[in-house]
Amino acid sequence: MYCGSQTGKNPIYVEKAKELGAQLASASIGIVYGGSNVGLMGALADAALDHNGKVIGIMPEHLQKREIAHLHLTEIHFVDSMHTRKKKMIDLSDAFIALPGGCGTLDEYFEVFTWAQIGLHNHPVILYNMNGFYDALIQHFNKMIEEGFIREEQKDILQVATSADDILEKLKMVQSVRDK
Repeated sequence: MYCGSQTGKNPIYVEKAKELGAQLASASIGIVYGGSNVGLMGALADAALDHNGKVIGIMPEHLQKREIAHLHLTEIHFVDSMHTRKKKMIDLSDAFIALPGGCGTLDEYFEVFTWAQIGLHNHPVILYNMNGFYDALIQHFNKMIEEGFIREEQKDILQVATSADDILEKLKMVQSVRDK
C-alpha cells in the first residue's frame, strides 16, 4: 500500500483511506505499508487495526521522527534505507495499491509498475483514483501507450479503481485465478 504521509486538503482522502483499511481488514486482507501513524498512512492503518486487521509497517530508520512510526501495528520493521524499505514491501506483498500521495508514493508506484513491465512480478498494480486524484496520470499513461512508450500488450498493467469495493473485487479476481 502506497499513500501519503500527509492527509491532503480534501477530507475525502482520509475518509476513503479509512474505508479501504476497514474493508481490507474485514475481508482478512493484510496491509503492508510505510509504517507511519500520520497522514493517509496512519488513517489507513488505524482503520484496519480497528477492524482487527493485520498491518505490517516498513520504515527507514531516518524517517522515524519525521513520519512518526506507528507503534501499534501487527509488525513493524525498521530498515536502513528507502531502497531496503521498497524491496521489503515488495517481498511481503501480493498486490500493490497507490492511494493519493506525493512524490514518494509515485516513486514506489512507478517502481512496482516497472517491475511488472519487465517481468519481475505478476501482482496487481492498482491506482486508487479517489476523487479523480489520478485522472491526469491516467491520461498520461494513455498517451504513453498511444505514442508507443508502453507496449500495447502491457496496458493491462495499469489498473484503476475508484472505490474500496472496486479494489476488493480486483483482489478477489486475482485470488480466484491463483486458486485455480
